[in-house]
Amino acid sequence: MDRESGGPSPAGRRREKAVLFDVDGTLIDSAYIHTLAWWQAFRQSGFDVPMARIHRCVGMGGARLVDNLLPDSRNREVDEAILSAHSGVFGTFWPSLRAFDGARDLLAECRQGGLAVALASSAREQDLNALRSALSADDFIDAATSSNDAENSKPEPDILVAALEAVGVQASGAVYVGDAVWDVMAASRLGIPTIALTCGGTSEAELRDVGAAEVYAGPRELLDNLGRSAIGKLLAG
Repeated sequence: MDRESGGPSPAGRRREKAVLFDVDGTLIDSAYIHTLAWWQAFRQSGFDVPMARIHRCVGMGGARLVDNLLPDSRNREVDEAILSAHSGVFGTFWPSLRAFDGARDLLAECRQGGLAVALASSAREQDLNALRSALSADDFIDAATSSNDAENSKPEPDILVAALEAVGVQASGAVYVGDAVWDVMAASRLGIPTIALTCGGTSEAELRDVGAAEVYAGPRELLDNLGRSAIGKLLAG
């Protein structure tokens, strides 16, 4: 887990509240890249899984995604080959990764307003490094998690627990920003309100159905409405 500071806090001020951010599909436009990478990985092992089904599972951890999409009767020895193939294909897209409009500014506004900022990602550590490079916002990030920091992936809340521990904030003082139903479900298990973004390809209706407190099109729209959002309440508090 990366516990690096995003810069010195103002004298005497302890960051007691935090915003946790998913990364893939939330801050970085990568949800459909993952869909394509999984599709190719499945095909390499002889499984023809429709992209629409894959996309609905993006946001889970890799092992859980594979288990959800493939039949129970399969030879499970193939799972590791699929995971490896996905990693290899996704890695070829690292140079193409792009942050969503407003993503860096959103992190900056949160941290400069006095909140701790953590990336609550279940990406592999090497993928997370590529995502952070595309985001170019390390000055505003207090901590970041990777798949190494959780035994169970979303919708289990392990990654969020790890992120909260990294910044020393209780769940009652946090807001989570994500793009998938799995993000909302994970946060709900800790009683953390989720601000959901549709830029990862999941509809507002689906996100609200699983409990999203607010829904915006992407980081820029959230930033433009920050004062009236759940993050705004943390900043005002």
